[in-house]
Amino acid sequence: MSFQINSFEAYQDAYKKSVEEPEAFWAGIADNFFWKRKWNNVLNWNFSEPNIKWFEGGKLNITENCLDRHIYQNGDSPAIIWEPNDPHEAHRVLSYKQLLQKVEQFGNVLKNNNVRKGDRVCIYLPMVPELVIAVLACARIGAIHSVVFGGFSAQSIADRINDADCKLVITADGGFRGKKVLELKAIVDDALMQCKSVEKVIVLTRSRTPVAMLKGRDVWWEDEIKKVETQGNPACPAEEMDAEDVLFILYTSGSTGKPKGVVHTTAGYMVYTGYTFANTFQYKPGEVYFCTADIGWITGHSYIVYGPLSQGATSLMFEGIPTYPDAGRYWDIVDKYKVNIIYTAPTALRSLMAFGDEYVENKDLSSLRVLGSVGEPINQEAWQWYHDKIGKGKAPIVDTWWQTENGGHLITPIAGITPEIPGYAMLPLPGVQPALMDENGEEIQGNDVSGNLCIKFPWPGMLRTTWGDHERCKQTYFSTYEDMYFTGDGCYRSPEGYYRITGRVDDVLNVSGHRIGTAEVENAINMHSDVVESAIVGYPHPVKGQGIYAYVIANHHIDEEKTRQDILQTVTRIIGAIAKPDIIQFVTELPKTRSGKIMRRILRKIAENELGSLGDTSTLQDPTVVDAIIQGAEKFR
Repeated sequence: MSFQINSFEAYQDAYKKSVEEPEAFWAGIADNFFWKRKWNNVLNWNFSEPNIKWFEGGKLNITENCLDRHIYQNGDSPAIIWEPNDPHEAHRVLSYKQLLQKVEQFGNVLKNNNVRKGDRVCIYLPMVPELVIAVLACARIGAIHSVVFGGFSAQSIADRINDADCKLVITADGGFRGKKVLELKAIVDDALMQCKSVEKVIVLTRSRTPVAMLKGRDVWWEDEIKKVETQGNPACPAEEMDAEDVLFILYTSGSTGKPKGVVHTTAGYMVYTGYTFANTFQYKPGEVYFCTADIGWITGHSYIVYGPLSQGATSLMFEGIPTYPDAGRYWDIVDKYKVNIIYTAPTALRSLMAFGDEYVENKDLSSLRVLGSVGEPINQEAWQWYHDKIGKGKAPIVDTWWQTENGGHLITPIAGITPEIPGYAMLPLPGVQPALMDENGEEIQGNDVSGNLCIKFPWPGMLRTTWGDHERCKQTYFSTYEDMYFTGDGCYRSPEGYYRITGRVDDVLNVSGHRIGTAEVENAINMHSDVVESAIVGYPHPVKGQGIYAYVIANHHIDEEKTRQDILQTVTRIIGAIAKPDIIQFVTELPKTRSGKIMRRILRKIAENELGSLGDTSTLQDPTVVDAIIQGAEKFR
């Protein structure tokens, strides 16, 4: 099998082989990577424990595949292009040779600070090249990275550090995001009040924000690099890793309050991200690829760092936001670097659409060959705008469906090769075997059907466990349907056999392409001293896709507007601004069954203004509660 699919027939052949002879298929794909020692066994698995092992006995280091193996042919070609938040600041380009040198240097910094193979390192940095360097340096010495998005609060960081027993934290004095300066080091200092495991904090200079540096704990990135230079810049050989050694932990919201640490291992993740990057986007050598995500999310891990670099691609990373200094910033970047492939989120597109076409019209976007979308299904209107205004009707759109747990794309068009329909994820990639399940646990056969989306066979990029809590992994993903991985999404399969994702079927919201568990937000709101109880539901939001609607029972004598602001502040402190409710409606009572369960279904219908389909309310403790809530909701319409 050739590594890159180049026709629809080739896709059909690859797909057929991947289902009929999965081990032979993936062994052929894995042969395109550099191994210190080949595997003894391609796949060993069961979904009941679950226990999944790919390329057992294989030895490798992912950074040799992302850096060292490109040095001889491509050493001088750009690996990372960095565009700063401020368009007047100089951009940076790191060639593969330079990036390798910096990764080795920082690998030695980590070793000098007592980080060893298997230790966990928490990374809380802005979108600067040093974030990529830190991630790859961890992988090079066999340390496990846990990257936390720069918008999370001190409490969220502390939870993640404690869950993984992180030994070291890498942060910056501050970061820039549009007009804002984020005080990252101060937030880390707050978090570390509750963390016993952290021995050292390495601080990068970025914003020149004044910071408190604790003697014996905190060190400057730049000073540590100088020490390595004084040592004569020794080599930092890539640690030999087992195929199933843990590469990283990435925390994601679940339907219970505590975030879960999704664990990805080395070989399968490398093979899958490299293969899906090369195929979905049809990347050609020398092209400039721009993924607008933050490395704090899985999209950044897989499709800014590991996928593109394993294929010798040029990956552009951007520190800022799409609307700063104005709503034309993405298109300025495309024009400036002659970007060939852009990968962004529907929520960004909807927000930019709302600013009007004048921000697009005078930009040269002729270099764009492929458009990508990630985070949630793209709506028809945004798809059309992307297609017409950005791709000028010529560039295929790959609407990629996948999740943190999946490692890489599962169902997606392949650019210019498989068909595309607005709003559809279309066809599964080779190796991905979807199944639609009904409420009774039976697989739904045939087409023009809807059900809960499961995957019935392992693929190399899938999660192996949730850190420190394998039972939670089993309960969340493998216990709903026997011998199936349950995605948590509903799905429709069209008469032609194309897949369309219809949204979450559990208590998890998809806000601006990021998952937020309702329980997590409720727990945060309930910590406010005036709050008695709360319930969170999603509702359609014109920009974010889903907005957060909070129904709150508060103590009687409150000033509603002030309490509303206080609640927003509380959520920001406990989770981060990303989880702030869009609407807070104060209610005297919540609709509950006689056993005391909150009927979120009814609250969802009220939030969506679908009052005709509330269903039977007679089983509620007090059916009159519903009318009062409907009345109160009027002012938010």
